[in-house]
Amino acid sequence: MSYTARIDARACAAHGDCEDLAPEIFLLDGDVATIIGDGPGDLLLEAARVCPSVAITVLDDGGRQVYP
Repeated sequence: MSYTARIDARACAAHGDCEDLAPEIFLLDGDVATIIGDGPGDLLLEAARVCPSVAITVLDDGGRQVYP
């Protein structure tokens, strides 16, 4: 199963934990993280879990939210 990440720009506090964990997927661009690539589902889920602002939502390939 593949996953897609989305970032809530209003919730993102630019901690950068997602970029530290997965720089090939996330980029801290000023005051908000952006998605610049793709990666394995387990890495997307882990990046969402380490986000202190809970700004990353992970959806499955059917569009259903799997995290948070």
